[in-house]
Amino acid sequence: MSTQATAPTAARHHATPPQIETGGERTWITRGANFVVAVSDVRAGTRLARAEQADEYMVFLVDVGARFEAGAERLDARAETLTIVPPGASAITALGDGRIVRVFSGQATDLLERAGNASVYANGAPEVAPLVPWPAPPEGFRLRHYVLSEHTRPDTNMRIFRCTNLMLNVMTPRMVARDVHKLSPHSHADFEQGSLAVRGDWVHHLRHPWTADLDDWKADEHLEMGSPSLLVVPPKVIHTSRNTNDGGAWLVDIFAPPRLDFASKPGKVANEAEYPLPGAAT
Repeated sequence: MSTQATAPTAARHHATPPQIETGGERTWITRGANFVVAVSDVRAGTRLARAEQADEYMVFLVDVGARFEAGAERLDARAETLTIVPPGASAITALGDGRIVRVFSGQATDLLERAGNASVYANGAPEVAPLVPWPAPPEGFRLRHYVLSEHTRPDTNMRIFRCTNLMLNVMTPRMVARDVHKLSPHSHADFEQGSLAVRGDWVHHLRHPWTADLDDWKADEHLEMGSPSLLVVPPKVIHTSRNTNDGGAWLVDIFAPPRLDFASKPGKVANEAEYPLPGAAT
């Protein structure tokens, strides 16, 4: 009997039509087991609204400013920032032309259904641990805003942020092609990794584990992908990514729920003081 796990998704937005196209918006939607990513190229004045969002979501403004509305809150944000949006009704209005990335949990079921890779999850993803929300912030849900440059450190290319249901690592851009002798192959036991390229040219290397069923064995994959694009790596698949271009390549890693191994290391998560860990005393 086959024990084949969920297949990787290689969504090349740069080479495929978007799932949503209007006068001012082109949006590509791709899902994982517990998350869904909406990458939108927008014109000034475009409004991206959620009438009723069940939980928090994250917004990465790649190269354009935007106005956020959530309940009674208003926030004007510039490019290269990350904002956590609270549950309930919210809207994002583009203040120029550019790219906006929104990351939701699997509770955004309307987006899951529209995902270009929805068929991959037609039978679920039993190898992925379910999303159990982490504790709510003691000060309550609200807009939380971070200027990425203020969280850059000389000893790492990671800039990790989390909320109750998501974790994003908005890495610093790579200005030269990655050294092929200094890659970082690794795997995850029971969660997916989303690797979202917003700039540059990338090769994602994948090695699939062997199972007891020879029919499930797969050759190594070396996926060439431009930007924007999203790779969703299943659990247990060994993976590493490298940019092949100089001049700026930008990758964002996505996890749902947040990674406890990262979150439990003091100083690893930039906004760790705002959200309790699971099991923390309240």
